[in-house]
Amino acid sequence: MKKWQCTVCKFVHEGDEPPDKCPVCGVSGDKFILLEDPPDTPDTQVPEKGPEPAAVSAQTTSGPEATTEPEDDQPEAPRTPYEKIVHLLVKHHAHPVSVHMPNGILPVSVALFILAWVFDLGLFVKAGFINLVFVVLAFPLVLFSGILEWKKKYAGGLTLIFKLKILAATVTTTACIISVIWYMADPLVLETSLAWVFILLNIVMLAAAGVAGHIGGKLVFKD
Repeated sequence: MKKWQCTVCKFVHEGDEPPDKCPVCGVSGDKFILLEDPPDTPDTQVPEKGPEPAAVSAQTTSGPEATTEPEDDQPEAPRTPYEKIVHLLVKHHAHPVSVHMPNGILPVSVALFILAWVFDLGLFVKAGFINLVFVVLAFPLVLFSGILEWKKKYAGGLTLIFKLKILAATVTTTACIISVIWYMADPLVLETSLAWVFILLNIVMLAAAGVAGHIGGKLVFKD
């Protein structure tokens, strides 16, 4: 059984042919590469090519040449400070780590706003606003690391799943910033006739964050 790997999300498919479309990231089948040949192919090809074993043995006996050639295929090490930072952020999964802050705080903030609106709790409104401020402060790292992850790890693919994730992240960020500015302009917004609009805006923000997180988990765990 052949194994095919998606060059975008690294999903592995087993079969005689690659799938028409990657079930994880949605790219077409031409983005798949063959990981290994069937077990019987090496046995049938070795007897037909006589000179190759001698060439292989010659390469293995020359130690320095054998060790230097594979290094040429390796990607170059980051040179500038910026490249080093980018390399470390991607290597140590900065996006999945940093995104835990907004994903953990946003539900609390929205719940506080709803409770404050229903039960007229002014303290809860302030607490929800403070939580949103910390989310806004975390967004630069979350978005920057997310873009790096998308470009470096997923080759900047623009299939439907990536478009949805980008859209969800944009809606979340925009709604959060609008909520913070709205509250700063009118701290008594939940006592006005537009309170339901403010609550709806925050619910949309939370739903968009959930969609982005779900897609991210799908890409990571290859579901």
